[in-house]
Amino acid sequence: MSFRLAAYAVCIEDGQVLLARYIPASGETNWTLPGGKVEHTEDPFDAVTRELAEETGYHGTIERLLGVDSRVISAAASHSGAEHQNVGIFYRVRVTGGQLRPEPNGATTEPTWTPIPDVDRLRRSSLVDIGLALARTLPATGHVAAVPVGGLVQH
Repeated sequence: MSFRLAAYAVCIEDGQVLLARYIPASGETNWTLPGGKVEHTEDPFDAVTRELAEETGYHGTIERLLGVDSRVISAAASHSGAEHQNVGIFYRVRVTGGQLRPEPNGATTEPTWTPIPDVDRLRRSSLVDIGLALARTLPATGHVAAVPVGGLVQH
């Protein structure tokens, strides 16, 4: 089994959420939240703002912890062919500066402010739905069991 700890930024302003297009090594692209792997010895609090800056060009301030989501992806559904556990830490982040731009030489492109009602029409990672559900549920109440993940792409 593989394991990944990741931190994600949920940036919401004026009814829009900040998303970026994820381009996997193989397969179809999809939209996701800015964020990613917490490096060895890195604090997730630091990782989320680092990832935001790397993937979008924006600087941000963490407003609050939204919640933690843990899920196991079966070997059959995993890209690696082995069972995988992903633990995602979601933060509400306010953009405080920087200039919107794509990640240089990275796996994400096209950072875009997307109207929240338009998100349902996008091919997206389940992370987007989890982050938005956590943002709507204040204070965080634990595992988000009601978020549908069928048909969505894991990132």
